[in-house]
Amino acid sequence: MDIVELLKSAFLGLVEGITEWLPISSTGHMILVDEFIKLNVTEEFWNMFLVVIQLGAILAVCVLFFRDLIPFGFGKDREERRSTWSLWGKIIVGCLPAAIIGIPLDDFMEEHLYSSTVVVAALIVYGIAFILIENWRAKKLAARLASGRPAPGARPAGAHFAASPAVADATPESDFGSITSLDDLSYKTALGIGCFQVLSLIPGTSRSGSTIIGGLLLGTTRSVAAKFTFFLAIPVMFGASFLKLVKFFLKGGVFDPSGLAILGVGCAVAFIVSLLAIKWLMGFVRRHDFKVFGVYRIVLGVIVLAYFFGIAPALGLA
Repeated sequence: MDIVELLKSAFLGLVEGITEWLPISSTGHMILVDEFIKLNVTEEFWNMFLVVIQLGAILAVCVLFFRDLIPFGFGKDREERRSTWSLWGKIIVGCLPAAIIGIPLDDFMEEHLYSSTVVVAALIVYGIAFILIENWRAKKLAARLASGRPAPGARPAGAHFAASPAVADATPESDFGSITSLDDLSYKTALGIGCFQVLSLIPGTSRSGSTIIGGLLLGTTRSVAAKFTFFLAIPVMFGASFLKLVKFFLKGGVFDPSGLAILGVGCAVAFIVSLLAIKWLMGFVRRHDFKVFGVYRIVLGVIVLAYFFGIAPALGLA
């Protein structure tokens, strides 16, 4: 077993754990990292690894939000159980567009869209989208405040804010929207966010980025958009991983001890890092907008563009 390959897998798990939940595209980053840190594996194993490593990240969501996702236990009364079942209904509805469109197009996307050109374009385009949307939201909020009307979803500071340090620091100005909780989220809105999730089939778009953009445009707070994005990932990632594993085995792929170790290390690191990334993001979105991620995407896109279409060809690496 090659320790160097395990270290590479651990680094890829680190990248996955950070970028899966921040709206900066995990798949895009993994494809780009592969240009510089290549696992010594077959192409079939790499294509499978690229998706299945996300299982580590999604398990972090299941752990952090276990109470929110389980309809039984934890002293939940009938109304809370009903709310949890309703949440799962919204999650399933939100996943339908990606399943209907993504499964038939999986092979096509893998063959034609997993390239540096597509990743660069998606990074820059959606980076600009984040900035434009946040500027639009800021103008909308400013107009409301100037007219003396409260921001959509604004709540007076009180005991419920004091209950949590993270919430205590939140203000209507930093996170506003007409949909302030997952209970307020309708099935129609969930389906709309799911339609935005389809955009993430393009590498470099970011699944979390596309669904957060959808949530913001459809009236959710940043917190609700981020949280529903995490929950939408559960069936999407488990389904995508299952599909990739089936295709891997159908093509004659096998797991030897080395392959299992590489995949296991990557998933384990992605899980640990995701726990930290999710907690950080949920605190961040209560007090800040997403423009910083938009700027990051544009800068990264320009750097990657310069490398693949300038530096690499000049050095004979392309």
